Amino acid sequence: MTRALLLSFSPHGKSAQNFQLARNLLSDCLPDAQVSERDYGSQALPPLTCEYACALTGADDGSEDATALSEQLIVELEACDLLVICTPVHNFTVPAALKGWIDHVVRIHRSFTVNERFEKIGLLDDRRTFVLVSSGNARKGHEPDFLTPYLSAILSIVGIRSVEFAYLGAMVRGEEAVSQAVAQAHRQLSEAISSGL
Repeated sequence: MTRALLLSFSPHGKSAQNFQLARNLLSDCLPDAQVSERDYGSQALPPLTCEYACALTGADDGSEDATALSEQLIVELEACDLLVICTPVHNFTVPAALKGWIDHVVRIHRSFTVNERFEKIGLLDDRRTFVLVSSGNARKGHEPDFLTPYLSAILSIVGIRSVEFAYLGAMVRGEEAVSQAVAQAHRQLSEAISSGL
């Protein structure tokens, strides 16, 4: 059975277009999947603390308490074999809510390590990952995109390299434009899921 982790980083939470699309895709393509849903867009994770930073450097004896949330998020990620990230693009890059999740999950000596050449090596298994990116205007190829290369790089640091992006542009250009963007993304991802990447 496929274990899917479905994450929303939109301020609209589970009502976001890309989250609804992801739900429909999983229902259509993987009806028997066990899906865990998390809404971090409307209920953001807390930022990293001084205690967390000290725990990573070994300067805090209460390291387990300081890294408890980080550990919970990493364990949840490890438990899935399909990761679906639904995110808007904010100011050409990831929103603060997604950056917060990344900061908790990308943790030295837990999700990645560093070798003798100071290269970061992922400690998590690779897994199929889909990133559904929504934006107000048709953006791909028409404005700077720092989200795609950043997410690709940061996920690869923890070992996740099988990543496919789908872009839902024109989300504020009326119902017809939204329907076209959703239908196009649905076709792209349906094929990817069916082929197993």
